[in-house]
Amino acid sequence: MDNLPQWLPDTPIVPFTVLLLVVLTVPPLFERLKLPGLVGLIAAGVVLGNDGLGLLDPADDYMKLFTDIGKIYLMFVAGLEIDLAEFQRKKDRSLVFGIATFTIPLVGGALMATAFGYSLNASVLIGSLLASHTLLGYPIVSRLGVAGNEAVTVTIGATIFTDIAALLVLAICVSIHGGDFSATSLVIQITALALYTGAVLVGLDRAGKLYFKRTGDEESNQFLFILLAVFLAAVGAQVINVDQIVGAFLAGLAVNDVVGRGPVENKVEFVGSTLFIPFFFVGMGLLLDLSAFMESFTENLGFVIAIVVTLVTAKFIASMAIKVIYNYSWNSTMTMWSLSIPQVAATLAAALAGFNAGLIPDSVFNSVVVLMLITSVIGPLATSHFARKLPLSGGSVGERDTDENPDLPPLTFFPKEKPFKVVVPVSNPLTERYLIEMAAIVARQRSGSIVPLAIAEAHLQMDEPELDVAIRRSERLLQRAIEVSNEFEVEAMPRIRIDSDVAHGISRTAREENASTIVMGWNENIGIRARLFGSVVDSVFWSSHCPVGVMRLLDDPLNIHQILVPVKSLAPQVMEAMRFAQLFAESNQAELTLLHICDRRTTPEQIQAFETSLMTIFHGGGSQVPAQMKTVVSDDIAQSILEASQEVDMVVLCSRRRRTAGGLAVSDVATKILGQITCSMVLFGEPHW
Repeated sequence: MDNLPQWLPDTPIVPFTVLLLVVLTVPPLFERLKLPGLVGLIAAGVVLGNDGLGLLDPADDYMKLFTDIGKIYLMFVAGLEIDLAEFQRKKDRSLVFGIATFTIPLVGGALMATAFGYSLNASVLIGSLLASHTLLGYPIVSRLGVAGNEAVTVTIGATIFTDIAALLVLAICVSIHGGDFSATSLVIQITALALYTGAVLVGLDRAGKLYFKRTGDEESNQFLFILLAVFLAAVGAQVINVDQIVGAFLAGLAVNDVVGRGPVENKVEFVGSTLFIPFFFVGMGLLLDLSAFMESFTENLGFVIAIVVTLVTAKFIASMAIKVIYNYSWNSTMTMWSLSIPQVAATLAAALAGFNAGLIPDSVFNSVVVLMLITSVIGPLATSHFARKLPLSGGSVGERDTDENPDLPPLTFFPKEKPFKVVVPVSNPLTERYLIEMAAIVARQRSGSIVPLAIAEAHLQMDEPELDVAIRRSERLLQRAIEVSNEFEVEAMPRIRIDSDVAHGISRTAREENASTIVMGWNENIGIRARLFGSVVDSVFWSSHCPVGVMRLLDDPLNIHQILVPVKSLAPQVMEAMRFAQLFAESNQAELTLLHICDRRTTPEQIQAFETSLMTIFHGGGSQVPAQMKTVVSDDIAQSILEASQEVDMVVLCSRRRRTAGGLAVSDVATKILGQITCSMVLFGEPHW
């Protein structure tokens, strides 16, 4: 094996190719083993490093570059994904919990490290490694429909405080380690940090808003602006002797509301999660000294146990303190505790910075990796156990959990105070009729109207012959739409829009018409650009102000009389999909089957409580639609839906996206269903809440 690298060309292309192969193949294999994909990337780094095949060398300049970019990108995405709106709503309680869950682990970790003989500066740094946390369990609470619960919201807000504070402690400790310590230098360092933080948070925010306003739809330039902003912030941090990751995280917070939850953010996260962040985790594996790592379980076993116990205990004490202060329930408290346990993003990046600065030895670094592996497993498991016992609807976390049903609102989506309009983009004559029929059936039930929309691609010159051809084609499509709508006695208000971007043309027209929903067709021919940067459907989901129903209709909507609506939680997105199905069923005399899919750990009492709550919501608006409840206990959601779809005419599915802590994309259930389902389907996507 030692001779293997000698047979390969001495060029950076070889390790880059190896990295691409690892990122493509290793995470899926580990996820099949029920292990986090990032664990596989670290393991791959060990195998490919100096203690293994020797294909990758952490000392090479290109590996240092890849690792640094990945580290910066990781912290930038961590700041970018924090929901500032949620933080604002519960900022006082978030701040209190943030201080508690930062200070207690910091002090506990520092005392523990001091007991093992580390210097004061190193001990404080070790304590700060335990003070932050990574929200690995957020996809779980989102899936369970309790992401809006106060316990979750407060913990998310606390993440902002803990990550910033931990990174600032890191910056001060590294600065002290690199030079002579004095009170004057400390004051200068803190002042420089304060000025730098203000400059990044305020300056990048204002510059970003101004640039985005002036560039409009130029997503490529906006993407480049975001990249420039994050790396400028990283360079600026180094100028004042602060680690790069501090600047990257602050840059993420600064451009958070500038980017919003739209296509540009999607592209930024895509590039990071596909390339640079996985490269960082592979680089972490390359830095692991296998013999020293094994020593962590022999000579340093006491320190490993101590650091894990200190973290878990300190986070628990912080959560219990919040329980006493705000009278939170036990399940709410334990959910906050479980969400604050995992130590991945900020912890690993800070540990690497401290290790590279010579402030902590490799034994501590290896112990932190062990801590990451343990907490990334027990944290999500505990979150799954306790979060499922939270109230299914939003509300105070001090209230009852699931023993009684909370007062739940009826289905009140698609507000009645405004005229009901359905925007229907048409482009394919073969699918146009079914789409218009579907929109007309729904609009007729609400005495509304439809807006058939044809997009003609813009040209630089408005007298281009190609544009004339496109407009004539659009007129023919809209004429057919009017004819179909007349059959259903529904008013049609056709629109032709000339636009360089189809998705923006659709979402802007919907906004201008104050549409209640958008109904559009499914395009199965997805090219390479759509796979990399998202399709028109993705972009409409991101940018629309109203719900979007993407249809794959295999039969005339008039023949659809059995509808299946999978319901995993009572999240607003799921309720929106159910309301759409209810509207269609009311107009078309169809029957609904509400499919509740729960995992094997769900108790009968929890199933009964969920079913009661769901039916209360369903009939709360006075609906007379025949509906039956069907519960399936299964861990394979997609397969359960596919089996149930054999007995119905159409499935209405809520589209949801999830990401891991490192930004690595997780495939949606809808992907598997779309490839195998044999009946009509509506993929219901919601604007970002």
